[in-house]
Amino acid sequence: IEGPAPAGEMMKKLGFSGDVIARVQYLVAHHHTYTNIDGADYRILVEADFLVNLFENGNDQKAMLAARERVFRTPSAIRILNAMFGL
Repeated sequence: IEGPAPAGEMMKKLGFSGDVIARVQYLVAHHHTYTNIDGADYRILVEADFLVNLFENGNDQKAMLAARERVFRTPSAIRILNAMFGL
């Protein structure tokens, strides 16, 4: 909830364009929303966040396989998931 505004302020001070700032703010605000993924940047963010959550939550293999089927689309993230959890 609080992430987009500070991210925008920091990026503005660093000289990023308005379009880039707006996209990053959108991604920060929506990185736990798994529907309507509208770009490679969003897809990569969601998959990376999911990898971290699976690791931190200590999910069982059944949950990891379900996540791989439902969430993961990029070959790189699938390879990382498989390697991290021995799938």
